[in-house]
Amino acid sequence: MQIHPAYMALSPTANILVDMERRLRSLLPADLYAAAWIDPVSDTLMRVFEHLRTLQHILINYVPRDVYNHPPLPGEVRYGWQEGTLLFTDLAGFTPLLEARAAEGIDGAELLLKLLNNYFAEMIEIVSKSGGNLLEFTGDALLVQFPADQGRHDVEQAVHAGLRMQRAMRSFRRIPTHKGELSLQMRVGLHEGRFVKADIGTPQRMTHVLLGRAVTIAKQSEGAGVVGQVSLTDGVKQFLGDRIQLKPNGDNYWLVEDDFSAEELGEYEITLARRRQPTPMLFDRSVEALLTEIGTSVDLIEPLASYVPRKILQLLVETAADRRIPPSFPTIAVAFVNLIGLPESVDDSLPEETEYLVDCFSDAFSLINGVVELKGGILQKVTYHSIGSEMLLHFGVLNPDPSDPFRAADSVLAIRDLIESLPSPTVQGKKIRVTYRIGLTYGPVFAAEIGEKRGRREFNVLGDTVNTAARLMSRAGENKILMNQFMYGQIGNHFHTKSLGQIALKGKAQTQPIYALEARHTPDY
Repeated sequence: MQIHPAYMALSPTANILVDMERRLRSLLPADLYAAAWIDPVSDTLMRVFEHLRTLQHILINYVPRDVYNHPPLPGEVRYGWQEGTLLFTDLAGFTPLLEARAAEGIDGAELLLKLLNNYFAEMIEIVSKSGGNLLEFTGDALLVQFPADQGRHDVEQAVHAGLRMQRAMRSFRRIPTHKGELSLQMRVGLHEGRFVKADIGTPQRMTHVLLGRAVTIAKQSEGAGVVGQVSLTDGVKQFLGDRIQLKPNGDNYWLVEDDFSAEELGEYEITLARRRQPTPMLFDRSVEALLTEIGTSVDLIEPLASYVPRKILQLLVETAADRRIPPSFPTIAVAFVNLIGLPESVDDSLPEETEYLVDCFSDAFSLINGVVELKGGILQKVTYHSIGSEMLLHFGVLNPDPSDPFRAADSVLAIRDLIESLPSPTVQGKKIRVTYRIGLTYGPVFAAEIGEKRGRREFNVLGDTVNTAARLMSRAGENKILMNQFMYGQIGNHFHTKSLGQIALKGKAQTQPIYALEARHTPDY
């Protein structure tokens, strides 16, 4: 590497920046990177330090509390068994609201973002003050963990949090739009049990996941719930005993009777410290001192940055000075990949087998992420389904392009082949069969950075296109890829497909033409 002459005049300490040059490439906007390389004087390095400090605060808010409190080394796979109560939420009524706001253009996007951020800010505050740990956003949904303590207060904490969240939804019942008043409502479901919490991936891309049947049962509880109420499993009911009034809701589920007075429900179990870390004062602004601080900042940022998809990380780096990503309504390709077999097998595994299963899941995630990134897409995250774990993929959210549906279709076909080639792990002498289901759509979404203004937040995609991909995935048979008519209209002439006729999807009033994606038959786009 050619060393710029400006560095030759600096003290040997300046070699720190030269050594860090590759690490800084992905953490600095292009103009600041160039300025630091060409003119590494005190003022320029101070700008680098201030940018990194801002980026660190942003990334802290993008990851779960467990990660920013104890970040692993990038690429370090770690796991542990935990016990507690898991709470899932899901919004009802968001799609018509999104459609109404989308018709209003950029003004509608800003109004929708403001509403969503108000919603998430209220929910996140309730979760924090109720003793919960927000693990992730999944579109307009939340996953919250209440860690078990010796007295198992986590169960009541979760129930109380769910009731408080439902009461807070009253302020979202009447939302004025040009289509009249609309409303947002919510389902809440929870279950208690043991599960594995793991950090998996490569140094370039990590993710935080939960594995085990307790996770899928908690998701099933939310799915079986009723809008406006809190749904529980039999397991939660046994822990509560007679302390809270419940009513049956079909087989194995119960609804909480919210007959609490304001005094009985009380304020909150606990008040947690804000996520924002104190900003230290920097008194020594010499080149040597700044280079040392820059090195320290990079060491802190790199583990957090690995949890953000590379394209989204680049967006955060470029917009760090504004601390804001403008919302938009792009038309993109979206896919959900449901991986079945590995995640739930940990419950039956021996201690030495658990580590191997986590490693297998880490390998699968990393290889799938590699396929998606190669095709120019984003693997947003690993999330959860009533059967197994699922991965949300999308193509075109930052730079929509006519090739997005083709690249998405190529990616899911490559992912199909990859999953089918995965080695079958063994648990207690039995081979685990790993299967998949995939749903693929194309259409408009709402893309925005959602959450608290200066707290837990993330860039995400939401809307009916995302929901339809999830429903197609749920409807797909074992080892099948389903797509809707909009995706078929984009790629049908270039791929081998099969019409499955009119099929009913959950949440849709009418049946829809659905197609199976089987193979590509043309070599290019």
